[in-house]
Amino acid sequence: MATVDKMPMLQEGYEKLQADLKRLKEERPQIVDAIEEARAHGDLSENAEYHAAKERQGQIEASIAQLEDRLSRAQIIDPKDLSGDKIVFGATVTLLDDEDKPVRYQIVGETEADAKVGRISFNSPLGRALIGRKKGDEVEVTVPSGDRYYLVDKIEFV
Repeated sequence: MATVDKMPMLQEGYEKLQADLKRLKEERPQIVDAIEEARAHGDLSENAEYHAAKERQGQIEASIAQLEDRLSRAQIIDPKDLSGDKIVFGATVTLLDDEDKPVRYQIVGETEADAKVGRISFNSPLGRALIGRKKGDEVEVTVPSGDRYYLVDKIEFV
């Protein structure tokens, strides 16, 4: 059952979802053609091309429905419009780890998260631990590798 909750995301994430949706909708006619071509080969019970094309069609339709749902629930947030002294969605946070090494993350939506480039989901363990914290707060987060401790050093809205 679909939920009507808003899904926060940055403009960049919204545009990526739109591009993915457009690409999938453009692929639809090609799949229909592939199904028709495979159907022309005869016996469908032993026709691998037909079954593969039908499976791909199902995947595309499911992905389109999921993307349309996400886009309809999107709540686009521009970090530059935010301010304050608490960590919220869209904030860029500089943390000091156990060894006082700085690490920097931006709190983003689930579809935009990529820890390798410093973007973590607001729903991730660290993201949930950071939301609502202020500069100088100590944060403890439990991750699969164990407990981690951070100190909030800087909060920016860029």
